[in-house]
Amino acid sequence: MPTLRIPKSVREDVLARAREGVPKEICGILAGKRDRGTHRVESHHPAENVAATPQTRYEIDPREQLDLMESIEEDGHEVVGFYHSHPRGPDEPSATDAAQATWPGRSYLIVSLATPEDPAVTSWRWTGDEFAREDVRVVNGR
Repeated sequence: MPTLRIPKSVREDVLARAREGVPKEICGILAGKRDRGTHRVESHHPAENVAATPQTRYEIDPREQLDLMESIEEDGHEVVGFYHSHPRGPDEPSATDAAQATWPGRSYLIVSLATPEDPAVTSWRWTGDEFAREDVRVVNGR
């Protein structure tokens, strides 16, 4: 099973953003290093959700996405994947998430606040055709 390694501090930051963003979905980019089986997150880069219906979908402005990606590369990192929240939805990709996924081999982290007192954080690797669940390992440091 593919693995996403994420520092506890990054996980906590993304969770806090998701909680603050309710009732809208939040989104951003994960940066770090990718290899065949394991993606290692080193940082996250918040983005504004510009979707017409931000309560049920997310969209990153193309210009902002390009700027964030260039910044990540200038820092010597790779785009490991993307993250967004489901304020009331499940911890798995929706049909809309699958229809809009465009980065094969990248991780898609989802924060579900369906149960606010016990949020779920899951990750999925986009194969180009479908999402495959990833093992999420929370680590100290990088």
